[in-house]
Amino acid sequence: MTTAIAPKTALYDRDLNLWVEDTIAKLKAGDFQNLDIENLIEEIEGVTSSDKREIENRLKRLIEHILKRCYVSMPDCYRGWQVTIANQRQKLTRLLRQSPSLKRHFAESFDEAFDNALKIIRIKYDVNFPDTWQFSRDIDSMLNVDFWE
Repeated sequence: MTTAIAPKTALYDRDLNLWVEDTIAKLKAGDFQNLDIENLIEEIEGVTSSDKREIENRLKRLIEHILKRCYVSMPDCYRGWQVTIANQRQKLTRLLRQSPSLKRHFAESFDEAFDNALKIIRIKYDVNFPDTWQFSRDIDSMLNVDFWE
């Protein structure tokens, strides 16, 4: 006996992009009574979660490359590491300019990002990396200072 699976009826479940377009149109028209509030809240929460994950991932990658540039004696790799540092700084700067309130998350996630970065680079390189961050950790320094100079 074959059982048919009933198709999902909510627009959100059938076509996310169309649901977004429909929601925007309803918001612009002031049609608040017909909004899919539950899924709208879920999507808005998802945006902030995504931005926070991006801060965490870019910060970890930035720290990894700063540590490599400062402690790994491989001059042929310096330029590549510095390019990655510059790229992560630009992307973090853009994200923080767009959402300044994420600066708090940057500061709150620093220790975990450092610990995660340290675990990764200790696997890759046989270097005596410090157990704690040895430089300024404020956002301005992290986004502008070349700690290896």
